[in-house]
Amino acid sequence: MPDRPEFPWPVGAATGIGSLPGTDIAEAQRLIFGELPDLPHLAELPARGPGADMIGRSAGLLADLPVQVYVGRWQVAPRPGRDLRTTADLRERDLDQLTEQGAGYAGTVKLQAAGPWTLAASVDLPIGGRLLRDPGAVRDLGASLAEGLRRHVDEVRKRLPRARVLLQLDEPSLTAVLAGQVPTESGLSAYRAVDPADAATALRGVIEAVGVPVVVHSCGPDVPLQVVRDSGAAAVSLDLSLLKDLDPLGEALEAGLGLFAGAFGLSDAPPTGKQVADRVARLWKRLGFPAATLPAQVVVTPACGLAGASPDFVRAALKACREAGRRLVEA
Repeated sequence: MPDRPEFPWPVGAATGIGSLPGTDIAEAQRLIFGELPDLPHLAELPARGPGADMIGRSAGLLADLPVQVYVGRWQVAPRPGRDLRTTADLRERDLDQLTEQGAGYAGTVKLQAAGPWTLAASVDLPIGGRLLRDPGAVRDLGASLAEGLRRHVDEVRKRLPRARVLLQLDEPSLTAVLAGQVPTESGLSAYRAVDPADAATALRGVIEAVGVPVVVHSCGPDVPLQVVRDSGAAAVSLDLSLLKDLDPLGEALEAGLGLFAGAFGLSDAPPTGKQVADRVARLWKRLGFPAATLPAQVVVTPACGLAGASPDFVRAALKACREAGRRLVEA
């Protein structure tokens, strides 16, 4: 592989995708720092309701672009209102717990937010229809998100002055956006496909603005790896079970992209650390890369968020990720 700077996470690291079950942010953040001490993340608890969901939480970060809930959907609003205050209050509580549980922490900490294309495909214009229908609105959204995330990252840096920040952009809608498969409100048609170069440019604008390494996450099939590479992201986060053609992933990794390997999903019982490590190691071997490079370039994760899991499953799953990371270092 070509020479490149050290990856912005510890060797043998494991982390979560973001969401957890329940409504107690203090308990969730204690669990994360306890089970994932090398790469903890800011917990997301969507069970708390609007403003804690991925779209509302992320839209609440937008700079000078207020949003509100209208008939069960997030929509651009004429002015800040109650929904935006609720979102800000939830975020403040989350950051307070991150500050408390992470006091003195000097490693890498991960934040998460929806990326520009998932927001554009999910947030409505005031006149109806998704932001995605209006290229000018999409550009404004990207600039607003870039500024809002820059402020968010700066706030976390102030609260955890010894920590290094890593940002995860959640883009579950990116593949559909590129394929022209985001349905209109009627469901009878779809919004136009976005050119991959335009998609990469919008992502790159956000990544360059935040000033920290960025991971682009999608737990769906056919993750557009070339778009992720062209955006300047440090890594891609994906579900290993959905990989079909390994060649694009191998080329991306050969070029220096990091991999957050989603090694398991929800099931009746969580996997063991050995099962997780074996799955990641088998993929690496199939790609033809030397085992010695794996622990630095790969971070072990669940395939997607764990909001739908039981607390016992979550604890065991995070333990398995951490153990798998250790096993991969020792292999």
